[in-house]
Amino acid sequence: MKFISWNVNGLRAVLKKDFMSFFRQADADIFCLQETKMQEGQAELDLPGYHQYFNYAERKGYSGTAVFSKMEPIAVTYGIGMPEHDTEGRVITLEFPEYYFITVYTPNSGDGLKRLDYRMKWEDDFLDYVRELDAIKPVIWCGDLNVAHKEIDLKNPKTNHKNAGFTDEERAKFSAVLENGFVDTFRYFYPDKTDIYSWWSYRFHAREKNAGWRIDYFITSERLKEKLADAKILTEVTGSDHCPVELDLL
Repeated sequence: MKFISWNVNGLRAVLKKDFMSFFRQADADIFCLQETKMQEGQAELDLPGYHQYFNYAERKGYSGTAVFSKMEPIAVTYGIGMPEHDTEGRVITLEFPEYYFITVYTPNSGDGLKRLDYRMKWEDDFLDYVRELDAIKPVIWCGDLNVAHKEIDLKNPKTNHKNAGFTDEERAKFSAVLENGFVDTFRYFYPDKTDIYSWWSYRFHAREKNAGWRIDYFITSERLKEKLADAKILTEVTGSDHCPVELDLL
């Protein structure tokens, strides 16, 4: 099984680039998008063999997620069942016989950390949501989590300690996820690998210099460890300020 997740920073924009070529070449069993930045009807995708699911933000041109799955799920849920969080199109959950599969676009804490308090509430509520699912069957979840967990996960940790995505508060919430029985699959396979990132600023030629952050993840329940085959960050794929990440399951 191959799963791919990609923050495309605007689906309509990436469709004008090589998105469809990559999509066909990847041939993923489940392909997830974050930050689609569109409303219903604004893009039509011809994806033979895939079931398509979209969650749109109420605010136009903002946030949004999508999942394309070869397998038809038992059920599909949009959001986490909390109105304060569910207006921005950030979560889609697919239930399959053996596991739940979630794509998520975690809120950014924003310039000046103006949304950090909201982000902390989101983190607690989202962890509660996945823990409730995990009590029923294993969970696989992926997406742009807007946090670099360790100093190894970004190029310039010393100058970013008080910036969104690398605050002590955000990193502690990610640690709490791992402490609650979940696995960061990339670090499971590559605990010490450096200079591998999934997001680069458009400023200062950051991608050319590989001055990036690893903020896109596949997380799984610990009891799926024996089924993990590999986790990859597809840094060669362009078209967005993020690159896709991949999880391979036995």
